[in-house]
Amino acid sequence: MKTHTVYSIVVPLYNEELVIDEMYKRITAIMDQTGETYELVWVNDGSKDATREMAEALCRKDSRIELINFSRNFGHQQAITAGMEAAKGDAIVVIDADLQDPPELILSMIEKWKEGYDVVYAKRSKREGESFFKKLTAKTFYRFLDHLTSVEIPKDTGDFRLIDRKVCDALNALPEKNRYVRGLISWLGFKQTAVEFVRQERFDGETKYTLKKMIKLAFDGITSFSFKPITCFTLIGGVILTAGLIAFLADGISIGLGFIEFSGITMIAIMMMILFGITYTAFGIMGQYISRILDESRKRPNYVIDEKIHCEAQTYTLSEQLNKKTAI
Repeated sequence: MKTHTVYSIVVPLYNEELVIDEMYKRITAIMDQTGETYELVWVNDGSKDATREMAEALCRKDSRIELINFSRNFGHQQAITAGMEAAKGDAIVVIDADLQDPPELILSMIEKWKEGYDVVYAKRSKREGESFFKKLTAKTFYRFLDHLTSVEIPKDTGDFRLIDRKVCDALNALPEKNRYVRGLISWLGFKQTAVEFVRQERFDGETKYTLKKMIKLAFDGITSFSFKPITCFTLIGGVILTAGLIAFLADGISIGLGFIEFSGITMIAIMMMILFGITYTAFGIMGQYISRILDESRKRPNYVIDEKIHCEAQTYTLSEQLNKKTAI
């Protein structure tokens, strides 16, 4: 007899062999305090270490775990997407496995959810154990994205958040392939609030977000929620073109009136270099949008699942238990 699931805890996994046991202990210890039913939805995003084997071993011991193994590494945002699509709870919590986001904060999120909020996101008041470069680039990105987008995406937040069932259903219905989940949740609207926390150092291991992945995420965020880069470069190009025309007319009039002799080769060469630079930059940005249109038109799935593992706990009705004892 299946019971109703109140909470789904979605955890993307990628090379987490050093933290998975501790992550499991801390999350289950916190969720047991709620006194309500919950499930753990783990998405193994093509890990190359022993993560899959360790996750499968825990899955066989705990029927509350549902493990989804990808056929290869599809990326953090796709892993979150798969977890949300598999989640059955009334409230869904997304949290990374590295324990930089404290599982203890889930209880505060649940309180806010029970007060009537549909989205409760964790906002970092401080980031410990991260390099100056990482902090600087993160701060710059969030401020830059805030100025570019028409949708307000909360600053200093990641994917660690709780969302209501109706928000999850609405998110799952969105067809985007290049997904920026936190931006999509902001775009959906609903009643949202924040709980603040100090982000800790990783429990163990190294960050999975390399500079390359951070740049990819930044492009997904900007191109998914803003057309301002194209507008901006079009405006700059127009201003420079207008300035060039004015300079050309002024130069022509001055030569015609005999004020100066014709000698504008250097100036024209510089202007052409500037114009070509702006043109190619604009083409590059437009190429990002076009590539995303191409991805959408291909209709490929966001991910491919190799295997799903969910060891159901055996439950018996009262009559079945009596029959079993009689048989013994």
